[in-house]
Amino acid sequence: MNKWKIWWGLFFIALAFLTVWAVISNSKCFSFELLKDALKSSSAGWMAAALVSMLGFILFEGLALVCILKAFGFSVKPGRGFLYSSADIYFSAITPSATGGQPASAYFMMKDKIPGPVVTISLLSNLILYTFALAIVGMAGFILKPGIFLDFHLPGRLFIVFGYLILLGLTLIFYLLIAKPRFLEKICTFFLRLGKKLRIVRNEEKLSRRLKESMEEYGKCSDMMAEHKIMFVKAFILNLLQRVSQISVTAFVYLAFGGDPALAPDIWILQSFVAIGTFSVPIPGGMGVADYLMLDGFKSLMGEAQAVNLELTSRGLSFYVCMFISAVTVLAGAIYWMRRGKKNDRNI
Repeated sequence: MNKWKIWWGLFFIALAFLTVWAVISNSKCFSFELLKDALKSSSAGWMAAALVSMLGFILFEGLALVCILKAFGFSVKPGRGFLYSSADIYFSAITPSATGGQPASAYFMMKDKIPGPVVTISLLSNLILYTFALAIVGMAGFILKPGIFLDFHLPGRLFIVFGYLILLGLTLIFYLLIAKPRFLEKICTFFLRLGKKLRIVRNEEKLSRRLKESMEEYGKCSDMMAEHKIMFVKAFILNLLQRVSQISVTAFVYLAFGGDPALAPDIWILQSFVAIGTFSVPIPGGMGVADYLMLDGFKSLMGEAQAVNLELTSRGLSFYVCMFISAVTVLAGAIYWMRRGKKNDRNI
C-alpha cells in the first residue's frame, strides 16, 4: 500500500467523522438517547427490508456485470459479480471523484482471465446504464413531485441541478466512448503526444502500436455490444433495480421509525434528488453534501429530531454499512487470489 492510499484513507475517516459530527452538533433537538429510543422501538420487519435493500445495491450491479460479460461468452457466477461490484463501490467511496472503483473491478475481472478490452467495454457499458438509470429516476421525481424539489433551499436546489447536468454529460461521454471507438482512440493519442512533449513518454512508436492493437480489439468488442440489444435491456433493468434498492433504504428506515406510509413515496423521491445532488461534487460518497441535502429535505416533511434520526440511520446503513460489507468482500477476494497464487507457485 503506497503513501497516497494511506493518506487518502485517513482523509476519508476524518471526513466521515467530521460529517457525522457536523450533523449532530448543528441540531439543537438531537440526543443519543432519542436516537437509541427510536432504534429500540423501530419495526424489525422494515429495518430488515432496509438491510436487504442495501444489499440489493451491491447485488444488482454485480448481476448487471455478469449479464454484460455473458454477451461476450464469459460465464461468470453471481458471487464473482458481487465481488466486482463490491470493489467498485468500496474504492469509489474512498478515492477522489470515485476514480478507484472501475480499476478495482477491472483488477478482479482480469484475475478471472477476462481480456482487457472486454473488461473495459463491459465496465463502460455498465457505467452508462448506471448513470442513465439515475437520470431516469431523477426525471420521474421531477415529473411526479416537482414540489419536493422546490422544498429544498436554494443551495440544495443548485446541487441537484448541477448534479443532474453532470449526470447527463457523463452519460453522453460514456456513450461516445463505446459507440464511437475512434473517439476513445483520439483521447488516448492526445495524452500519448502530451506525455511525449512533457518527456514522460519515451517510446512513443511502441506505445502507439500497442494502442492501435488494443483499439482494434476494443472496436470488435464494441461491435459485439451493438449485436446484443436484449442484453442491454436486461442490464439496464438490473441497474435500475440497483438505484431503486439504494434509494429505498431511506424509505424503509422511515417506515421502521413509524413514519406515515402516505409520506413514504415523498421520502423516496426526496432521496432520489439527494442521489443526484451528490454528483455535483468530487467528494467520496458525496459526504457532507448528501447529509446536507437529506437534512434539508427531511426537515420540510418532519420535525428536526426525526429528520436527524432518519438521516443518521439511513445514511449509516446505505453508505457506511454498505461500504463495510463491500470492504470485507474485497478483502476476502484478495486473500483468495493471494492463496491461489501461492498454491500455483508451489506447483511450478
